[in-house]
Amino acid sequence: MPYRYRIAVEEIGAEAVAKEPLVFEVTNHDDLLHILKLVQEKRVVPAEEAVELTVGLKLFAEVLLRHRAKPPFADFFPHVKEFMQQLKRYQP
Repeated sequence: MPYRYRIAVEEIGAEAVAKEPLVFEVTNHDDLLHILKLVQEKRVVPAEEAVELTVGLKLFAEVLLRHRAKPPFADFFPHVKEFMQQLKRYQP
């Protein structure tokens, strides 16, 4: 069952100029919130980086999966697949 998400990226901070946020919708074959919980529990990265790692990696991996047979993705796909498998097996 695919999961649908709305992602919003908004520049913040003292130097930020008022810009429209980047908002887009994606479909992912994984439950990102469940995976985030697993990454947080495994303490793969510091807690403040868990969302960044999980969302960034899963968004990238979903695009990579769809284009895995095409250059330049074909050469890169096995490495990301191995990384994801190692991440799943990771024990702190």
